[in-house]
Amino acid sequence: MMEGVALKLQFRIPTSSTLRHSSSPFLRCSFRRFSSPFSVSASASTARETDNLHLGSLSLGHITRPDFPILHQEVNGSKLVYLDNAATSQKPRAVLKALQNYYEAYNSNVHRGMHFLSTKATDEYELARKKVASFINARDASQIVFTRNATEAINLVAYSWGIPNLKLGDEVIITVAEHHSAIVPWQIVAQKTGAVLKFVNLGEHEVPNLKDFKEMFSTKTKLVVTHHVSNVLASVLPIEEIVGWAHRFGAKVVVDACQSVPHMVVDVQVLDADFLVASSHKMCGPTSIGFLYGKSELLSAMPPFLGGGEMISDVFLDHSSYAEPPSRFEAGTPAIGEAIGLGAAIDYLSGIGMQKIHSYEVELANYLYESLRAVPNIHIYGPAPTVSVQRAALCSFNIENIHPTDIASFLDQQHGVAIRSGHHCAQPLHRALGVTASARASLYFYNTKEDVDYFIQALNDAVSFLDALR
Repeated sequence: MMEGVALKLQFRIPTSSTLRHSSSPFLRCSFRRFSSPFSVSASASTARETDNLHLGSLSLGHITRPDFPILHQEVNGSKLVYLDNAATSQKPRAVLKALQNYYEAYNSNVHRGMHFLSTKATDEYELARKKVASFINARDASQIVFTRNATEAINLVAYSWGIPNLKLGDEVIITVAEHHSAIVPWQIVAQKTGAVLKFVNLGEHEVPNLKDFKEMFSTKTKLVVTHHVSNVLASVLPIEEIVGWAHRFGAKVVVDACQSVPHMVVDVQVLDADFLVASSHKMCGPTSIGFLYGKSELLSAMPPFLGGGEMISDVFLDHSSYAEPPSRFEAGTPAIGEAIGLGAAIDYLSGIGMQKIHSYEVELANYLYESLRAVPNIHIYGPAPTVSVQRAALCSFNIENIHPTDIASFLDQQHGVAIRSGHHCAQPLHRALGVTASARASLYFYNTKEDVDYFIQALNDAVSFLDALR
């Protein structure tokens, strides 16, 4: 059990549920400005960034930062260093302008009008669908269903495919490293159908054991639910290989691609996954919209998830017939502006190039990992980066005898550094790791090595301060 202090701040009191299981005492005190041999000022970091720019060392992060207005502000007296991108990404001006333009110039409901505004809104909404399809290389735009988020997309599959197709004794394989949204819906389905959930445990290097994964398949296996990139471990699973194992037994595969689609080239035809989900807000787009990719033959055979307008063909008093996918799964007025904003985000990312983004982030990921390793008494979860093992650009970690919420609070209030602490919607994974919570720093292409340097120095400052309280 991790022990530490859970600081109760004068103006902001941490209320994270992670503290409920901590054995640390509550100390009533305020963070003060605390200097250590490791402390650094925001202005010093800015100076280093400026020097680098003058030297012509323009990284992708330096080039793209001007596109993100939110990054250019001070938080608690320090420049903002945003390292919480696995939770949500920031939005470039192009996306903000697309949203503003929709509401100012052609706000109207879609698919329901012949007038100019409705036609324009419908065209842009459906164009966004085509952009998503192209972005992940789907065969047809009809394979893309807009949802509120990736969680709703997984629930759509669970209720519209899982309940009709799973029966007593059927097996669903899931890893212990999944986000709650990829576990809880299948627990509900198992309760309703009698299906059995089988979990792949962690193996070497704190990643799902692929040998056990492969050996878990049998003629009873009907479905696999797995992440592509872990939001805690930063590990990348071999989806093509896993899909091959599943299909040999006639099982379907649902891929949670929330942490991969924003960061690397994802080709659903190459992966051959049956279903894949992702969220707009993690890929520079607006909140409240995500998408489900599904193979056409599967979507066509699935019943509606919700009933109402838009998803029907004909309605009678005693029965209704349903539209073809994707309309069948998009009941009611959709998130029109958000879909258009997602389309703008895809344009922005495509303009940079996903391979370019991925290559830069691999470099950042290695730099973050190696920098964190130098912090005393730290444990970083997941595999170490090697020539053959690439980590995503995030690190979840704990420092001996210091609670992660204390670290996150100190970094925010004393240095303007935004990281996340808690279980990251992965409680089973944290139990498998032997902890209740962790701190997580996660990067995106608009971050720089200077951001990492500032974070590391601020983290050492936090450790010095919090160690002094013990």
